[in-house]
Parts: sequence; C-alpha cells; structure tokens
Amino acid sequence: MPELVLVTGGTGYIAGWCVTELLRRGYSVRATIRTPGREQAVVDAVAPEVSPGDTDRLSFAVADLTADAGWDEAMAGVDRVLHVASPLGTTESGDLVTPARDGTLRVLRAATRAGVARVVMTSAANTASPSSYTTDGVTDETLWTDPDDPSLIPYRRAKTLAERAAWDFMATHDGPTELTTVLPGAVFGPVLTADAQGSVGIVARMLSGKMPGVPRIGLEIVDVRDLVDIHLRAMTSPAAAGQRFLATGEFLWMADMARVLRDGLGSPWAGRVPTRRLPDFAVRLAARFGDPTLREITPALGRRNRHSTEKAHRLLGWQPRPAAQAVLDCAESLITHGAVPVEAAQPQ
Repeated sequence: MPELVLVTGGTGYIAGWCVTELLRRGYSVRATIRTPGREQAVVDAVAPEVSPGDTDRLSFAVADLTADAGWDEAMAGVDRVLHVASPLGTTESGDLVTPARDGTLRVLRAATRAGVARVVMTSAANTASPSSYTTDGVTDETLWTDPDDPSLIPYRRAKTLAERAAWDFMATHDGPTELTTVLPGAVFGPVLTADAQGSVGIVARMLSGKMPGVPRIGLEIVDVRDLVDIHLRAMTSPAAAGQRFLATGEFLWMADMARVLRDGLGSPWAGRVPTRRLPDFAVRLAARFGDPTLREITPALGRRNRHSTEKAHRLLGWQPRPAAQAVLDCAESLITHGAVPVEAAQPQ
C-alpha cells in the first residue's frame, strides 16, 4: 500500500500543487478542507495535471485550523504530513498570531497522537531575516527574526511565533514524530485555477493594465513546483529531520519582473505591464491615505536582504529554476486559466 500523506489547506495554491505532485509520485493523499462541499473543486483543479485514475487515491477530511474538531480523524492512518495551510490575512483582519500559532499546534498535537513519522511545516523566509528592514546582507537558517521588535509587521511576527511554537512543542515531545520546516520566499509559477492567491496576485495585477507603476520592492522568487519539490525531499530525507530549510530563489526587483513579462509575453499583454517606477514617497503616501494593502510592503521599499539556500542544496540536492522562468510561467498560466480577463489586454 502506498504511504498516506495529509496535506493541510487543500484548496490553497501551494497545497494544490503538493497534492498534484504527491499523486504523480504514487502516494495516497488526504487533503483537509475547512468546510464540506469543496472536495470537487480540488479534484477538478488537480485532475488535468495527473494521470487518469490518480485522483482515486485522493480523499478529504474536514478540519479547520481555528478549531479542534476533525484533526484526530484527519490524522487517522497518516504516515506523513505536509502542513501548508496558515490562517493568515492582513493587518486589517485583526490578530494574526493566535490563529497561526494555535493552528500549527493543533496539527502537531494530532500528528504526534497519531504517531505520524514526520511533519513538514511551511514557514516563511522572513522568519529567518533581520528584524529591521534597513539591514541588508545574506542570512541563513541559523538566524531567527526577533518577534519582539516593535517595527516588525504583524504578518512576520505571526509567522515567526508560529514556527517558534512548533519547535518548542517538538522539544517537549519524545515520540517518533519528527519536524522539518521549509521557509519559502515569494512563490510564483503556474496556477491550477483562476483564483490568484498569495504572491501570484502580484503578477495578475501587473497584467491587468491597472497598475500605475512598479514600487521599488525586491523579491526572492521561488517557483511553486520547486517549493513542492523541496517539501517532498524534506518529507523523505533522513538528513532533513529536525532541520529548517530556506527555499528562496533569485532576487528580482519588481521592475525586473515587469521587464521579464514585457519581453516574454509580447503583444498585446506586454503593453499592459507597467514600466514606470513609482517613487518611494508616492507608495508611502498611497499606503497612508489610500490603499491599506500597501502598508505591509512600505517597510521593504528599497531593501535587498537575501537568504542562502546552501543547506538545501547540500543536504537535499535541491536546485530551483531561474526566477524569470517562474514569473513568465506564472503569467502564461494566469492567462490560460482566465485569471486575467482577455479584454484587459486590448488597447485602451
């Protein structure tokens, strides 16, 4: 019998690709969903990417990270867990720390009770970064972001405290379950559905023709397919037990991303991609008086902190593809799936 892997947050962008690749590699997969009725949406998203009959090895469990119910049932018979889901939003949504931390602990408690061999948790590269956005340089997994720094944005604090809670919990656990964490950068690459989620929404906005320009923001870009690959390597490699792994890629400014899109897509889409660079003061002004979603990115304006993935290369043999390919494949996939209306590419 193939091993059974539980993937949390089955309707999510990264989780969907985890389900897809696990099925391709012959695993049985159980995906968690928060509410009944979403099962078919996951099957429909995954089915075109796998062989006929592969989805017969896909099952579902209803479990919400904000509640205890359902997690023991979800873990029944599970060999390994990819904990990808995270109940995070923006600062506007209120407390981010409690649901992120408590959700992680619910998964770990259920996994250890079930005797799962290993849990691979998706954290974030910004949990291994200098707390101050004014610090540049290259950091690795030995660094922890200081969650008590008052300048830290809520998202970074929540991700850091959630991962810290996971390691603290496992330090008190003497059973067979092992923990590994994966710390990705900005995730791009192809989509499974038309719903633009997470970082992918940046590319969708750039293709919409509605962005007045690009802010001076830089991203360490990792393709979702490579991120899934490192999750599966971390799930099976004996060397990965008890380790953190950064999973970032090449650094690109958003202006570089725009250039990749314009050069790679051609007419008519290229004409919709912004070329003007927005001054930092204009972005800060818009964040203060206009678009509240910009408040999360203003501290990163002009910042070029980078991370080393040498550990993942050395211990896991992981090698991500070029960032430009991830960005372009993301854009082409969004267009193919209708995530950006065709009329948006027509001349104004």
